[in-house]
Amino acid sequence: MNRRQLLHGCVTTAAFLTALASPLHAAAQPGTAAYPAKAITLVVPYPPGGVADQFARALGNALGERLGQPLVIDNRPGANGNIGSAFVAKQPADGYTLLLGSTSTLAINPHLYASMGYDPVKDLQPITLTHQMPNVLLVGAQTPYKTVADVVAAAKAQPGRIDYGSAGNGNTMHLAGVLFEQRSGTRLVHVPYKGGPPALMDVLSGQIPMMFNNLPAVVTYKNTNKVRVLAVADTKRSPVLPDVPTFAEAGVPGMVSNVWNGILVRRGTPPAIVERLNKEMVAVLQSPGFRKPLEQQGYEVLSSTPAQFEALLKQDLAAMGKLVKEAGVKLD
Repeated sequence: MNRRQLLHGCVTTAAFLTALASPLHAAAQPGTAAYPAKAITLVVPYPPGGVADQFARALGNALGERLGQPLVIDNRPGANGNIGSAFVAKQPADGYTLLLGSTSTLAINPHLYASMGYDPVKDLQPITLTHQMPNVLLVGAQTPYKTVADVVAAAKAQPGRIDYGSAGNGNTMHLAGVLFEQRSGTRLVHVPYKGGPPALMDVLSGQIPMMFNNLPAVVTYKNTNKVRVLAVADTKRSPVLPDVPTFAEAGVPGMVSNVWNGILVRRGTPPAIVERLNKEMVAVLQSPGFRKPLEQQGYEVLSSTPAQFEALLKQDLAAMGKLVKEAGVKLD
C-alpha cells in the first residue's frame, strides 16, 4: 500500500473501525468515565497565525464541545517544531497534553538533529491523522515565470543563481525544493526564513522570486495579482485551484510533496483515554460542518485509527531519511 492509499484508507475506514468499539468495552477500562475532568492543552509547535495553528484552533473548539472541557491552544515554536514536541513528550501520560505533530517534527527532524529531546516513536502515541496539505510552487507577479517550464529553463541557464525561500532548513518547504531540483535536474539557492509567513511576504514584495509553500497559506492570494501559483505537488489537482496543474502535468514527474498532520499524546497514556480521544476526534473530523470550511481553504481533512497513523509515521520516517541523506541536507 503506497502513502496516498494509506492516507485515504484512513479516511474511509476510521468510522467503521471506531464503531467496533463497544460501549461495554469502553466502560470496562479504567479512567474512561472520569476523563476529561479538566481543561486539555493542545500544543502547537509553531507560531500563532500559521496554517497549522489555524487548523488546531478550529479542531480545538469543536473537540472541546464534544469532550465537555475547554481545549486550550499552547503555541511553543522553535527548532523546527522540536521545542513544543519535546515539551509534550515530557508531560504526564494522562491525556491532558496533546501535540499537533507533522511530517517535519515526526519524520524529518530525527534525520537532521543529533538531539531533539524526544523520540517520535518511543515517546509519542498517535491518536489520529487530522489533515494534509500539498506544497505548491508560487512565484512573485514581478518575475517573468509563467509556467514551471519557465522556471526550469531559467534555472538550467543560471545554475545556482535563482533563489527560493522556505520556512527554514529541513522544513518540508525546503525539502520540496530539494525534491524539485532532483526531479527537474536543476540547482537553486535555498534561502531559509524563520517561518513560512516572512518568506511569503518577501515573495509578495519581490525580495525573492519564489518559494514552495503549503497550499492553505496561498489560497488567500489566488485571485490577486501579487503571485502566480505554477504547480501543485500532488498526484491530483486541488479543488480550490482547479486550473493549476500538478508538477507531473507541468513536466516534472515524481514531484509529490504533501505535509500531513495529526494529534499525539505521551506514550503510555491509558488505552481507554487514547480510544476516547480517537473516537471524539474522528467524529469531529468526519463532520461535514467541520470539514467543508477547511477544505475550502485548501486543507485535506483526514481521520484514522492510532495504528494507521503509526504505520504512516514509520513509513515516512524511513522515506524522509532517505531523501535527506541523498540530498545531503544539513542544518547550518
